[in-house]
Amino acid sequence: MTTSEGYLLLALPLIPLGSAILLMLIPSGERNAIKGVTGLASLAMFIISVYVFFAFDYRGDQFQGVIDWPWLQNAGFLGKDGIQLKVGLDGIAAPMVLLTGIVILSGTWVSWKIENRLKDFFVLLFVLVAGVYGTFVALDLFFWFLLYETAVLPMYLLIAVWGSGRREYGAMKLMMMLVAASILIFVAIFGIFTEAGLGTFDMPALFDAEYGRNFQLVMFPLVAIGCGTLAGIFPFHPWSPDGHAAAPTAVSMLHAGVLMKLGAFGIIRLGFQMLPEGAEFWAPALLTLGIIGALYGAVGALRQTDFKLMTGFSSVSHMGYVFVGLGTLNLIGMSGAVLQMFAHGVMTALFFLLIGALYDQSHDREFNHYSGMARRMPIWAIFFVIAGLASFGLPGLSGFIAELHIFIGAFRAYPLVGALAVLTAAITATYLLRMFAQTFFGEPSPRWSSVGEISWTERAGATVLAISIFALGLWPSPWIDRVAAGLEAGIPEVLL
Repeated sequence: MTTSEGYLLLALPLIPLGSAILLMLIPSGERNAIKGVTGLASLAMFIISVYVFFAFDYRGDQFQGVIDWPWLQNAGFLGKDGIQLKVGLDGIAAPMVLLTGIVILSGTWVSWKIENRLKDFFVLLFVLVAGVYGTFVALDLFFWFLLYETAVLPMYLLIAVWGSGRREYGAMKLMMMLVAASILIFVAIFGIFTEAGLGTFDMPALFDAEYGRNFQLVMFPLVAIGCGTLAGIFPFHPWSPDGHAAAPTAVSMLHAGVLMKLGAFGIIRLGFQMLPEGAEFWAPALLTLGIIGALYGAVGALRQTDFKLMTGFSSVSHMGYVFVGLGTLNLIGMSGAVLQMFAHGVMTALFFLLIGALYDQSHDREFNHYSGMARRMPIWAIFFVIAGLASFGLPGLSGFIAELHIFIGAFRAYPLVGALAVLTAAITATYLLRMFAQTFFGEPSPRWSSVGEISWTERAGATVLAISIFALGLWPSPWIDRVAAGLEAGIPEVLL
């Protein structure tokens, strides 16, 4: 990936941000113009995301497409290159950029049916996406945190205004926990800046700085809890199922599909890459919380009868796998963690797209109220089965590749944890098969005679996500090559 292609990385956050500004100038009643702007913007983000993913040369430099513009330097406590707008891509961020492009494209299509304040919804949604892209490509720690918060803050209004059920409660609970967690990240960032003593927020320079062991032992838990709260780490996960249940469809897709990965990405960037001795010391605790969260989420999902709550607890469970993979401190386990971030992202986005498509017609999310839906909505049922099979790791689908790496890494490091991870997968299969049997089979209920097949835009979005599930499952080498190269170059040798 060349330096000139770095401008595409800069375009990724600027396109949604510029689109949000343009939408503000369009009258709210011009729905076709709003759909046109958002459709073109989401397609552009998707195309660029796919391009930069495949343009990244996993045999080349760690960070590629690096460009920067100085902002503040040699002023006060800042030295040379103090704060700069700097972007670049590595093998860890590349699949996350691709994931964001896939989810926002399908999320935009399914959101066009919103009747209430469509323009305002997309303004906030695109600001959120700008923050997500910026966090994945930023190489300046000051801008990284600014963009991280930009990705989180719109969630409150998106859920409180356009959500359903206990939307005010879900939005407030989410916001209070995530803002509290951000305080820990803020403290860790300025602790790192001060301890490094370089007078710069340049992330590659901070990666190479020397930090005292005691400092790392104190700072790593702040990063792990601060970023891990967004990633749904146990026991700081309670906001997640309620937030998922209350959010509108596209927000649920981005929330579970991308934003939770933003938290795990932060642990890798700020924790494992900057504080390796702290990561080495706390890795067993991270792994323990991960396997507890995986089991807890699976058992919690087993108890649910609400589609969204079941998927919300399932997300906590699958993100638990990510922490298990990171905690193994071996290349195959950590590669599995990053692969799981992508695999879970596309799978859970497909789940929430389909749940939203059904709820918009029936206004009922209790799956034990349904029967025979495979006859009434066969295309919807097929897509749902694809997502479900990916969720419990059927070979040939995305979940299998990711979970296999994690299980092997866990068995190599902690055989008992590996066994518990396999048990979690068995529980996952149990609650999904129970839901399939209840919802899809039997005689169609006359109560839902008015419910029809999903719309063409929903089918298009589901197709994009389903293709992504099969792509990773059947052709995993582009993902594995980039992730392994990113980890080998970016994670200090003491951890691998």
